[in-house]
Amino acid sequence: MERLTGLDASFLYLETDTQLLHVCALLILDPAADGVVYEHAAFKAELGRRLHLIPAMTRRLHAVPFNLDHPVWVRDSNFDLDYHVRRLALPSGAGDRGLAELAADIAGRPLDRSRPLWEMWVVEGLPHGKVAVVSKYHHAIVDGITGTNMMMHLCDMQPGVSYTPPADITPADTDPSDLQLAGEALLNLPGRLGMVGMVPKTVGILGGLVQRRRESGGRGMPLPFTAPRTPFNRAITQHRAISFEQTELSDIKEIKTAFNVKVNDVVLAVVGGALRSYLELHDELPETSLMASVPVSTHDTSRHEEGTNKVSTIFARLYTEIEDPVARVLAIAEDNRGAKEEHNLIGADFLQDWGKYAPPNTFQLAARAYSSFKLADHHPVVHNLVISNVPGPNFPMYFLGVRVSSMYPFGPVFHGAGLTATVISNNGHLDFGFIACKELVPDVDKIADAVPEVITELLKAAREKA
Repeated sequence: MERLTGLDASFLYLETDTQLLHVCALLILDPAADGVVYEHAAFKAELGRRLHLIPAMTRRLHAVPFNLDHPVWVRDSNFDLDYHVRRLALPSGAGDRGLAELAADIAGRPLDRSRPLWEMWVVEGLPHGKVAVVSKYHHAIVDGITGTNMMMHLCDMQPGVSYTPPADITPADTDPSDLQLAGEALLNLPGRLGMVGMVPKTVGILGGLVQRRRESGGRGMPLPFTAPRTPFNRAITQHRAISFEQTELSDIKEIKTAFNVKVNDVVLAVVGGALRSYLELHDELPETSLMASVPVSTHDTSRHEEGTNKVSTIFARLYTEIEDPVARVLAIAEDNRGAKEEHNLIGADFLQDWGKYAPPNTFQLAARAYSSFKLADHHPVVHNLVISNVPGPNFPMYFLGVRVSSMYPFGPVFHGAGLTATVISNNGHLDFGFIACKELVPDVDKIADAVPEVITELLKAAREKA
Protein backbone atom coordinates (compact mmCIF):
# COMPACT_ATOMS: atom_id res chain seq x y z
CA MET A 1 0.00 0.00 0.00
CA GLU A 2 1.30 3.45 -0.91
CA ARG A 3 -0.45 6.77 -0.39
CA LEU A 4 -0.64 9.21 -3.30
CA THR A 5 1.10 12.53 -2.82
CA GLY A 6 -1.06 15.64 -2.94
CA LEU A 7 0.25 16.59 -6.38
CA ASP A 8 -0.42 13.12 -7.82
CA ALA A 9 -3.88 13.05 -6.24
CA SER A 10 -4.72 16.54 -7.53
CA PHE A 11 -4.90 15.13 -11.07
CA LEU A 12 -7.71 12.92 -9.82
CA TYR A 13 -9.51 15.68 -7.95
CA LEU A 14 -9.39 18.14 -10.87
CA GLU A 15 -10.67 15.63 -13.43
CA THR A 16 -14.23 16.03 -14.70
CA ASP A 17 -16.33 14.49 -17.48
CA THR A 18 -14.81 16.97 -19.92
CA GLN A 19 -11.38 17.69 -18.40
CA LEU A 20 -9.76 14.25 -18.71
CA LEU A 21 -6.38 14.22 -17.01
CA HIS A 22 -4.60 11.34 -18.68
CA VAL A 23 -1.63 11.51 -21.04
CA CYS A 24 -1.38 9.61 -24.31
CA ALA A 25 1.30 8.52 -26.73
CA LEU A 26 1.09 7.28 -30.30
CA LEU A 27 3.90 4.90 -31.25
CA ILE A 28 4.43 3.85 -34.86
CA LEU A 29 6.20 0.48 -34.94
CA ASP A 30 7.95 -0.93 -38.01
CA PRO A 31 8.44 -4.73 -37.86
CA ALA A 32 9.88 -4.80 -41.40
CA ALA A 33 12.79 -2.52 -40.41
CA ASP A 34 14.56 -5.49 -38.78
CA GLY A 35 12.73 -8.43 -40.27
CA VAL A 36 10.70 -9.01 -37.09
CA VAL A 37 7.56 -11.10 -37.45
CA TYR A 38 4.76 -9.27 -35.63
CA GLU A 39 2.04 -11.40 -34.05
CA HIS A 40 -0.46 -9.86 -31.66
CA ALA A 41 -0.66 -12.67 -29.12
CA ALA A 42 3.13 -12.83 -28.76
CA PHE A 43 3.30 -9.01 -28.56
CA LYS A 44 0.76 -8.92 -25.71
CA ALA A 45 2.42 -11.86 -23.93
CA GLU A 46 5.73 -9.97 -23.97
CA LEU A 47 4.02 -7.02 -22.32
CA GLY A 48 2.64 -9.32 -19.64
CA ARG A 49 6.11 -10.68 -18.88
CA ARG A 50 7.37 -7.15 -18.14
CA LEU A 51 4.54 -5.73 -16.07
CA HIS A 52 6.21 -6.48 -12.73
CA LEU A 53 8.94 -4.00 -13.74
CA ILE A 54 6.35 -1.20 -13.65
CA PRO A 55 4.31 -1.41 -10.40
CA ALA A 56 2.04 1.45 -11.49
CA MET A 57 0.58 -0.75 -14.25
CA THR A 58 -0.75 -3.41 -11.86
CA ARG A 59 -2.05 -1.30 -8.98
CA ARG A 60 -5.37 0.44 -8.58
CA LEU A 61 -6.81 3.19 -6.41
CA HIS A 62 -8.32 2.53 -3.01
CA ALA A 63 -10.25 5.46 -1.57
CA VAL A 64 -10.15 6.62 2.04
CA PRO A 65 -13.59 6.77 3.73
CA PHE A 66 -15.30 10.14 3.23
CA ASN A 67 -12.17 11.33 1.35
CA LEU A 68 -10.53 12.23 4.64
CA ASP A 69 -7.11 11.84 3.04
CA HIS A 70 -5.54 11.14 -0.32
CA PRO A 71 -6.28 7.64 -1.71
CA VAL A 72 -3.75 4.80 -1.64
CA TRP A 73 -2.40 2.45 -4.29
CA VAL A 74 -2.89 -1.31 -3.85
CA ARG A 75 -1.93 -4.19 -6.10
CA ASP A 76 -4.93 -5.32 -8.15
CA SER A 77 -5.71 -8.92 -7.21
CA ASN A 78 -8.07 -9.19 -10.22
CA PHE A 79 -5.71 -7.72 -12.80
CA ASP A 80 -6.84 -8.58 -16.35
CA LEU A 81 -4.35 -7.90 -19.15
CA ASP A 82 -7.02 -8.55 -21.78
CA TYR A 83 -9.01 -5.59 -20.45
CA HIS A 84 -6.09 -3.17 -20.70
CA VAL A 85 -4.79 -4.24 -24.13
CA ARG A 86 -7.25 -3.69 -26.98
CA ARG A 87 -6.80 -4.64 -30.65
CA LEU A 88 -8.12 -2.63 -33.59
CA ALA A 89 -7.64 -2.45 -37.35
CA LEU A 90 -7.23 0.82 -39.22
CA PRO A 91 -9.68 1.00 -42.14
CA SER A 92 -8.04 0.58 -45.53
CA GLY A 93 -6.88 3.90 -46.97
CA ALA A 94 -7.41 5.81 -43.72
CA GLY A 95 -3.80 7.08 -43.59
CA ASP A 96 -2.38 9.45 -40.99
CA ARG A 97 -5.60 11.45 -40.80
CA GLY A 98 -7.62 8.34 -39.98
CA LEU A 99 -5.06 7.26 -37.41
CA ALA A 100 -5.19 10.71 -35.79
CA GLU A 101 -9.00 10.52 -35.60
CA LEU A 102 -8.82 7.08 -34.00
CA ALA A 103 -6.23 8.26 -31.46
CA ALA A 104 -8.38 11.31 -30.67
CA ASP A 105 -11.41 9.10 -30.02
CA ILE A 106 -9.36 6.98 -27.61
CA ALA A 107 -8.00 10.11 -25.90
CA GLY A 108 -11.54 11.39 -25.35
CA ARG A 109 -12.61 8.40 -23.23
CA PRO A 110 -12.15 8.38 -19.43
CA LEU A 111 -10.20 5.64 -17.69
CA ASP A 112 -12.01 3.22 -15.36
CA ARG A 113 -10.92 4.16 -11.82
CA SER A 114 -11.80 0.70 -10.47
CA ARG A 115 -8.88 -0.72 -12.47
CA PRO A 116 -5.21 0.18 -12.94
CA LEU A 117 -5.21 3.56 -14.70
CA TRP A 118 -3.90 2.71 -18.14
CA GLU A 119 -4.92 1.28 -21.51
CA MET A 120 -3.01 0.25 -24.61
CA TRP A 121 -4.72 0.11 -27.99
CA VAL A 122 -2.86 -1.84 -30.70
CA VAL A 123 -3.83 -0.68 -34.19
CA GLU A 124 -2.98 -2.94 -37.10
CA GLY A 125 -3.45 -2.44 -40.84
CA LEU A 126 -1.12 0.55 -41.33
CA PRO A 127 0.68 0.84 -44.69
CA HIS A 128 3.87 -1.22 -45.18
CA GLY A 129 2.97 -3.60 -42.37
CA LYS A 130 3.47 -1.01 -39.64
CA VAL A 131 1.61 -1.19 -36.34
CA ALA A 132 0.48 1.71 -34.12
CA VAL A 133 0.13 1.63 -30.35
CA VAL A 134 -2.01 4.25 -28.63
CA SER A 135 -1.17 4.18 -24.92
CA LYS A 136 -3.07 6.06 -22.26
CA TYR A 137 -1.93 6.62 -18.66
CA HIS A 138 -3.53 8.75 -15.99
CA HIS A 139 -1.44 11.75 -14.94
CA ALA A 140 -1.68 10.49 -11.35
CA ILE A 141 0.76 7.69 -12.29
CA VAL A 142 2.97 9.39 -14.86
CA ASP A 143 4.69 12.65 -15.77
CA GLY A 144 7.16 13.34 -18.59
CA ILE A 145 10.18 11.74 -16.94
CA THR A 146 8.40 8.79 -15.31
CA GLY A 147 6.58 8.16 -18.59
CA THR A 148 9.90 7.92 -20.41
CA ASN A 149 11.23 5.60 -17.70
CA MET A 150 8.17 3.37 -18.03
CA MET A 151 8.73 3.25 -21.77
CA MET A 152 12.33 2.14 -21.24
CA HIS A 153 11.13 -0.91 -19.27
CA LEU A 154 9.03 -1.92 -22.28
CA CYS A 155 11.82 -1.29 -24.77
CA ASP A 156 15.16 -2.83 -25.69
CA MET A 157 18.13 -1.71 -27.75
CA GLN A 158 17.84 -4.63 -30.15
CA PRO A 159 14.90 -6.33 -31.89
CA GLY A 160 13.07 -9.47 -30.90
CA VAL A 161 14.13 -9.61 -27.25
CA SER A 162 11.98 -11.87 -25.06
CA TYR A 163 12.08 -11.05 -21.35
CA THR A 164 12.14 -13.77 -18.70
CA PRO A 165 10.37 -12.66 -15.51
CA PRO A 166 11.58 -13.85 -12.09
CA ALA A 167 9.77 -16.75 -10.45
CA ASP A 168 9.13 -14.95 -7.16
CA ILE A 169 6.94 -12.00 -8.13
CA THR A 170 5.39 -10.25 -5.12
CA PRO A 171 1.74 -11.27 -4.64
CA ALA A 172 -1.06 -8.73 -4.60
CA ASP A 173 -1.72 -6.77 -1.43
CA THR A 174 -4.61 -7.40 0.91
CA ASP A 175 -6.85 -4.36 0.65
CA PRO A 176 -6.57 -2.11 3.71
CA SER A 177 -9.67 -1.83 5.89
CA ASP A 178 -11.75 1.33 6.01
CA LEU A 179 -11.08 1.53 9.72
CA GLN A 180 -7.32 1.46 9.16
CA LEU A 181 -7.49 4.14 6.46
CA ALA A 182 -9.79 6.39 8.48
CA GLY A 183 -7.53 6.07 11.52
CA GLU A 184 -4.44 7.00 9.49
CA ALA A 185 -6.31 9.96 7.99
CA LEU A 186 -7.14 11.30 11.45
CA LEU A 187 -3.54 10.89 12.55
CA ASN A 188 -2.40 12.82 9.48
CA LEU A 189 -4.92 15.60 10.02
CA PRO A 190 -2.67 17.83 12.20
CA GLY A 191 -0.08 17.83 9.43
CA ARG A 192 -2.53 19.65 7.16
CA LEU A 193 -2.22 22.70 9.39
CA GLY A 194 1.16 23.18 7.74
CA MET A 195 -0.76 24.88 4.93
CA VAL A 196 -0.81 27.99 7.13
CA GLY A 197 2.96 28.17 6.85
CA MET A 198 2.78 28.10 3.05
CA VAL A 199 1.05 31.49 2.96
CA PRO A 200 3.97 33.59 4.25
CA LYS A 201 6.35 31.45 2.20
CA THR A 202 4.37 32.25 -0.95
CA VAL A 203 4.22 35.96 -0.08
CA GLY A 204 7.99 35.91 0.43
CA ILE A 205 8.55 34.30 -2.97
CA LEU A 206 6.38 36.90 -4.70
CA GLY A 207 8.28 39.67 -2.93
CA GLY A 208 11.57 38.17 -4.11
CA LEU A 209 10.33 38.11 -7.71
CA VAL A 210 9.27 41.76 -7.56
CA GLN A 211 12.65 42.73 -6.07
CA ARG A 212 14.53 40.84 -8.78
CA ARG A 213 12.60 42.59 -11.54
CA ARG A 214 13.37 45.99 -9.99
CA GLU A 215 17.07 45.28 -9.53
CA SER A 216 17.84 43.57 -12.82
CA GLY A 217 15.48 45.44 -15.10
CA GLY A 218 15.52 42.22 -17.12
CA ARG A 219 12.70 40.34 -18.70
CA GLY A 220 11.25 37.27 -17.10
CA MET A 221 8.08 35.27 -16.87
CA PRO A 222 4.80 36.90 -17.89
CA LEU A 223 2.12 36.99 -15.23
CA PRO A 224 -0.77 34.51 -15.27
CA PHE A 225 -4.18 35.91 -16.24
CA THR A 226 -2.56 38.34 -18.72
CA ALA A 227 -2.77 36.16 -21.85
CA PRO A 228 -4.94 37.29 -24.78
CA ARG A 229 -8.05 35.28 -25.56
CA THR A 230 -8.03 32.99 -28.62
CA PRO A 231 -10.63 30.55 -29.97
CA PHE A 232 -9.11 27.72 -27.90
CA ASN A 233 -9.23 29.60 -24.59
CA ARG A 234 -12.69 28.60 -23.48
CA ALA A 235 -14.40 25.79 -21.58
CA ILE A 236 -13.71 22.43 -23.20
CA THR A 237 -15.82 19.40 -24.08
CA GLN A 238 -14.86 15.72 -23.83
CA HIS A 239 -14.14 15.46 -27.57
CA ARG A 240 -10.53 15.55 -28.76
CA ALA A 241 -8.70 16.28 -32.01
CA ILE A 242 -5.12 15.17 -32.63
CA SER A 243 -2.36 15.91 -35.14
CA PHE A 244 1.32 15.07 -35.29
CA GLU A 245 4.48 15.85 -37.24
CA GLN A 246 7.98 14.33 -37.29
CA THR A 247 10.98 16.61 -37.84
CA GLU A 248 14.75 16.24 -37.84
CA LEU A 249 16.50 17.00 -34.56
CA SER A 250 19.63 18.00 -36.48
CA ASP A 251 17.71 20.92 -38.01
CA ILE A 252 16.67 22.13 -34.56
CA LYS A 253 20.25 21.85 -33.30
CA GLU A 254 21.58 23.75 -36.31
CA ILE A 255 19.15 26.61 -35.57
CA LYS A 256 20.10 26.47 -31.88
CA THR A 257 23.82 26.76 -32.65
CA ALA A 258 23.44 29.53 -35.23
CA PHE A 259 21.55 31.81 -32.87
CA ASN A 260 23.23 30.71 -29.61
CA VAL A 261 19.98 29.64 -27.95
CA LYS A 262 18.66 26.47 -26.31
CA VAL A 263 16.77 23.62 -27.98
CA ASN A 264 13.73 24.50 -25.86
CA ASP A 265 13.87 28.10 -27.14
CA VAL A 266 13.71 26.79 -30.70
CA VAL A 267 10.84 24.43 -29.84
CA LEU A 268 8.83 27.31 -28.35
CA ALA A 269 9.60 29.48 -31.37
CA VAL A 270 8.49 26.73 -33.76
CA VAL A 271 5.21 26.15 -31.92
CA GLY A 272 4.71 29.92 -31.66
CA GLY A 273 5.28 30.31 -35.40
CA ALA A 274 2.84 27.49 -36.18
CA LEU A 275 0.21 29.10 -33.94
CA ARG A 276 0.79 32.47 -35.58
CA SER A 277 0.12 30.88 -38.99
CA TYR A 278 -2.96 29.10 -37.69
CA LEU A 279 -4.47 32.17 -36.04
CA GLU A 280 -3.72 34.34 -39.08
CA LEU A 281 -5.52 31.78 -41.22
CA HIS A 282 -8.62 32.24 -39.04
CA ASP A 283 -8.18 36.01 -38.70
CA GLU A 284 -7.84 35.54 -34.92
CA LEU A 285 -4.20 36.56 -34.29
CA PRO A 286 -4.05 38.72 -31.12
CA GLU A 287 -2.02 41.93 -31.09
CA THR A 288 -0.17 40.75 -27.97
CA SER A 289 1.88 37.61 -27.45
CA LEU A 290 0.39 34.24 -26.67
CA MET A 291 1.55 32.77 -23.36
CA ALA A 292 2.45 29.13 -22.77
CA SER A 293 2.73 27.17 -19.56
CA VAL A 294 5.90 25.08 -19.87
CA PRO A 295 6.24 22.16 -17.42
CA VAL A 296 9.70 21.78 -15.87
CA SER A 297 10.86 18.47 -14.39
CA THR A 298 12.12 18.67 -10.80
CA HIS A 299 13.13 15.01 -10.49
CA ASP A 300 16.78 15.97 -10.10
CA THR A 301 16.21 18.89 -7.72
CA SER A 302 13.22 17.95 -5.57
CA ARG A 303 13.80 17.14 -1.90
CA HIS A 304 10.77 14.82 -1.99
CA GLU A 305 11.43 11.16 -2.71
CA GLU A 306 7.82 9.97 -2.78
CA GLY A 307 5.34 10.42 -5.60
CA THR A 308 5.29 10.26 -9.37
CA ASN A 309 4.76 13.85 -10.46
CA LYS A 310 7.76 16.02 -9.73
CA VAL A 311 7.11 19.06 -11.83
CA SER A 312 6.99 22.81 -11.73
CA THR A 313 6.10 25.28 -14.46
CA ILE A 314 7.44 28.32 -16.27
CA PHE A 315 5.24 30.81 -18.10
CA ALA A 316 6.69 31.84 -21.46
CA ARG A 317 5.77 34.42 -24.07
CA LEU A 318 5.74 33.00 -27.61
CA TYR A 319 6.02 36.41 -29.30
CA THR A 320 3.40 35.45 -31.85
CA GLU A 321 2.95 39.14 -32.67
CA ILE A 322 6.46 39.15 -34.22
CA GLU A 323 6.49 38.19 -37.90
CA ASP A 324 10.27 37.68 -38.21
CA PRO A 325 11.04 34.12 -37.00
CA VAL A 326 14.62 35.01 -36.00
CA ALA A 327 13.51 37.97 -33.91
CA ARG A 328 10.93 35.68 -32.33
CA VAL A 329 13.40 32.98 -31.26
CA LEU A 330 15.86 35.57 -29.90
CA ALA A 331 13.13 37.28 -27.86
CA ILE A 332 11.98 33.92 -26.46
CA ALA A 333 15.56 33.01 -25.52
CA GLU A 334 16.09 36.31 -23.70
CA ASP A 335 12.86 35.87 -21.75
CA ASN A 336 13.69 32.29 -20.84
CA ARG A 337 17.04 33.23 -19.34
CA GLY A 338 15.26 35.52 -16.89
CA ALA A 339 12.42 33.03 -16.38
CA LYS A 340 14.84 30.32 -15.25
CA GLU A 341 16.27 32.64 -12.60
CA GLU A 342 12.76 33.42 -11.37
CA HIS A 343 11.88 29.73 -11.39
CA ASN A 344 14.87 29.07 -9.13
CA LEU A 345 13.57 31.71 -6.72
CA ILE A 346 10.19 29.96 -6.58
CA GLY A 347 11.84 26.61 -5.89
CA ALA A 348 11.52 23.12 -7.34
CA ASP A 349 9.02 21.90 -4.74
CA PHE A 350 6.53 24.78 -4.72
CA LEU A 351 3.71 22.83 -6.41
CA GLN A 352 4.42 19.69 -4.40
CA ASP A 353 4.46 21.62 -1.14
CA TRP A 354 1.09 23.20 -1.89
CA GLY A 355 -0.31 19.97 -3.36
CA LYS A 356 0.09 17.92 -0.19
CA TYR A 357 -2.48 20.13 1.54
CA ALA A 358 -5.07 19.70 -1.23
CA PRO A 359 -8.42 18.84 0.46
CA PRO A 360 -9.99 16.10 -1.71
CA ASN A 361 -13.67 17.00 -1.35
CA THR A 362 -13.10 20.74 -1.77
CA PHE A 363 -10.97 20.28 -4.88
CA GLN A 364 -13.43 17.88 -6.51
CA LEU A 365 -16.43 20.09 -5.84
CA ALA A 366 -14.60 23.17 -7.09
CA ALA A 367 -13.49 21.39 -10.28
CA ARG A 368 -17.02 20.22 -11.03
CA ALA A 369 -18.51 23.67 -10.42
CA TYR A 370 -15.84 25.33 -12.56
CA SER A 371 -16.58 22.89 -15.38
CA SER A 372 -20.39 22.97 -15.06
CA PHE A 373 -20.65 26.76 -15.06
CA LYS A 374 -18.02 27.14 -17.82
CA LEU A 375 -16.21 29.73 -15.76
CA ALA A 376 -13.21 29.60 -18.09
CA ASP A 377 -15.29 31.58 -20.60
CA HIS A 378 -15.65 34.52 -18.22
CA HIS A 379 -12.42 35.26 -16.33
CA PRO A 380 -9.15 36.53 -17.86
CA VAL A 381 -7.09 33.88 -19.66
CA VAL A 382 -4.51 32.25 -17.34
CA HIS A 383 -2.36 30.99 -20.23
CA ASN A 384 -3.13 30.06 -23.82
CA LEU A 385 -1.77 26.52 -23.98
CA VAL A 386 0.67 24.04 -22.50
CA ILE A 387 3.92 23.25 -24.34
CA SER A 388 5.98 20.37 -22.99
CA ASN A 389 9.40 19.32 -24.28
CA VAL A 390 10.36 15.82 -23.07
CA PRO A 391 13.84 14.29 -23.58
CA GLY A 392 13.72 10.91 -25.28
CA PRO A 393 16.20 8.26 -26.45
CA ASN A 394 18.92 9.27 -28.94
CA PHE A 395 19.30 5.71 -30.24
CA PRO A 396 16.99 3.13 -31.88
CA MET A 397 14.43 1.60 -29.51
CA TYR A 398 12.41 -1.59 -29.84
CA PHE A 399 9.02 -1.56 -28.11
CA LEU A 400 8.25 -5.12 -27.00
CA GLY A 401 10.72 -6.24 -29.65
CA VAL A 402 9.56 -4.04 -32.55
CA ARG A 403 11.39 -0.95 -33.92
CA VAL A 404 9.90 2.42 -32.89
CA SER A 405 9.92 4.70 -35.94
CA SER A 406 7.84 7.54 -34.45
CA MET A 407 6.72 8.51 -30.95
CA TYR A 408 4.10 11.25 -30.63
CA PRO A 409 3.13 12.38 -27.10
CA PHE A 410 -0.13 14.09 -26.12
CA GLY A 411 -0.73 15.75 -22.74
CA PRO A 412 -4.13 16.69 -21.32
CA VAL A 413 -6.04 19.84 -22.24
CA PHE A 414 -7.68 22.07 -19.66
CA HIS A 415 -10.65 24.39 -19.28
CA GLY A 416 -9.44 27.74 -20.56
CA ALA A 417 -6.51 26.17 -22.42
CA GLY A 418 -7.97 23.75 -24.93
CA LEU A 419 -4.74 23.05 -26.81
CA THR A 420 -1.56 21.25 -25.73
CA ALA A 421 1.67 20.72 -27.69
CA THR A 422 4.08 18.02 -26.54
CA VAL A 423 7.44 17.34 -28.14
CA ILE A 424 9.84 14.42 -27.63
CA SER A 425 13.23 13.62 -29.12
CA ASN A 426 13.49 10.16 -30.63
CA ASN A 427 16.56 8.68 -32.30
CA GLY A 428 17.52 11.79 -34.29
CA HIS A 429 13.96 13.02 -34.73
CA LEU A 430 11.85 15.57 -32.89
CA ASP A 431 8.26 14.35 -32.80
CA PHE A 432 5.51 16.97 -32.29
CA GLY A 433 2.12 15.96 -30.91
CA PHE A 434 -0.85 18.35 -30.78
CA ILE A 435 -4.09 17.60 -28.92
CA ALA A 436 -7.06 19.94 -28.60
CA CYS A 437 -10.71 20.17 -27.73
CA LYS A 438 -12.34 19.26 -31.04
CA GLU A 439 -15.01 21.96 -30.85
CA LEU A 440 -12.42 24.69 -30.21
CA VAL A 441 -9.74 23.52 -32.68
CA PRO A 442 -11.49 21.28 -35.23
CA ASP A 443 -8.64 21.69 -37.75
CA VAL A 444 -5.70 21.02 -35.43
CA ASP A 445 -3.92 19.33 -38.36
CA LYS A 446 -3.24 22.79 -39.78
CA ILE A 447 -1.06 23.56 -36.73
CA ALA A 448 1.01 20.43 -37.28
CA ASP A 449 1.22 21.18 -41.03
CA ALA A 450 2.75 24.60 -40.26
CA VAL A 451 5.61 23.15 -38.18
CA PRO A 452 7.90 22.17 -41.12
CA GLU A 453 7.35 25.57 -42.73
CA VAL A 454 8.47 27.40 -39.59
CA ILE A 455 11.53 25.17 -39.22
CA THR A 456 12.44 25.75 -42.88
CA GLU A 457 12.28 29.52 -42.37
CA LEU A 458 14.51 29.37 -39.30
CA LEU A 459 16.92 26.95 -40.96
CA LYS A 460 17.27 29.18 -43.99
CA ALA A 461 18.03 32.17 -41.74
CA ALA A 462 20.54 30.11 -39.74
CA ARG A 463 22.43 29.08 -42.89
CA GLU A 464 22.41 32.61 -44.24
CA LYS A 465 23.88 33.80 -40.94
CA ALA A 466 26.65 31.21 -41.16
